[in-house]
Amino acid sequence: MAESTLRHEERIALARLHALLELLPTALDKELSPAGLTSFEFTLLEALSEAEEQRLRLSALASRTNATLPRLSRVVTGLERKGLVRKAPCPEDGRATNARLTEEGLGVYRSSRARYDSAVRRMILDGLDERGVAQLTELTYAILTKLDPDAPKRIIGGEGSEDESRGADPMPPPACPADPAPEPACPADPAK
Repeated sequence: MAESTLRHEERIALARLHALLELLPTALDKELSPAGLTSFEFTLLEALSEAEEQRLRLSALASRTNATLPRLSRVVTGLERKGLVRKAPCPEDGRATNARLTEEGLGVYRSSRARYDSAVRRMILDGLDERGVAQLTELTYAILTKLDPDAPKRIIGGEGSEDESRGADPMPPPACPADPAPEPACPADPAK
């Protein structure tokens, strides 16, 4: 097997990607620390706030946030200690556990939303025009589909997506109300 050496430009691109992946979560954590949240906790609260009845099965929440189930379980337990999330057995499947956003959790999510949005705009989006945002969407989609072909379907989509507006077949209902129906393909899918 012939060895493939990365070109100088490829090494620079990879080094910048590594730096971004290391620096961004820490920078977002710092921005959210006055709200008592990490960026990952914020992501979990956001996913729950958008879910029907503000609850998701832990496995669905892990999938939606690209977390391992053990990591997600630890973080949800921490959010439960803070009173932001409540865990309960799934009534439809006693083997599964649901996470439900509490009123306090919803309040914390809503009060930290502007802080998060402002940080993301300042750190990432400011300085990008519409084409830059489109390129970022396309690049991240291309990388995500290499790492996990199903990831883009779980991240962004749902109501108001291009698939719905084109009259695509509806997705099958979930087995449990806390398990969301599979979402249509990501609206940013460059193949469309």
